[in-house]
Amino acid sequence: MNKHAPRFTRHGDLRDYFRIREISIHASLLLVLAIVFVATVIRSAFGFGEALIAVPLLGLFMPLSVVAPLAVLLSVTIAAVVVTQDWRHIHLRSAAGLVVATVFGIPLGLLVLTNAHQELVKAGLGILIVLFAAYSLMARDALRLEHEHRPLLLLSGFLAGILGGAYGMNGPPLVVYGSLRRWSPQHFRATLQAYFLPASLLGMIGYWSAGLWTRTVTREFLLSVPVMLPAVFLGRAINHRFSGAAFLKSIYGGLVLIGGMLFVEAVTHHV
Repeated sequence: MNKHAPRFTRHGDLRDYFRIREISIHASLLLVLAIVFVATVIRSAFGFGEALIAVPLLGLFMPLSVVAPLAVLLSVTIAAVVVTQDWRHIHLRSAAGLVVATVFGIPLGLLVLTNAHQELVKAGLGILIVLFAAYSLMARDALRLEHEHRPLLLLSGFLAGILGGAYGMNGPPLVVYGSLRRWSPQHFRATLQAYFLPASLLGMIGYWSAGLWTRTVTREFLLSVPVMLPAVFLGRAINHRFSGAAFLKSIYGGLVLIGGMLFVEAVTHHV
């Protein structure tokens, strides 16, 4: 017999126990939906960054084996809605080049994942991202590309594949390239979603083949849809209110946050 199992002396105790459990379940569900809502608004407004919020916070309420495929399934849906909304703003050639290069980077990312020095690689990457973003925020004449730079575009997609394969974080190289090109907020948002849609679909195929796309993942996704869809439209409204300069500053701030988190994670795991 389990010593820690609750003991009931009256029917009232039993009713109170189940009432408390019901309240706890409802509170957890509301918190999960709130996390999905906020993360979706960020993704829809800026084009990236929802994983920084969704994955660690959802992990407080459900196992990582559910959180990871759920986050990717949400990513697919958000990207599909945004692409449908704003397909006219997509830099199609840029998105296609990034996706193709990413496919070749993923295998190298998987090698990094199994490498004994992966935490050093993550720490170095975090420092580089922070330095680039900090320089871009402070410099009066920040680096910029007036025209499409094919080699740098392909390099960005390749690095995104490496990061995606190693850490599940494709975004930073794409964000760096988009900021160098000075894409407008609308082009930035739409082009990144045109990249994330096929990339996330590939991720879901991987989870399905590994048996990680379960009924639980599907159930949590369906529960999230009613808050996710209005969040996409709210994020779009926020995105359309940004000026180019204010948007870039927000992007660089997001890069500082991502780079800092990568460095902290690497150091804490290494120690």
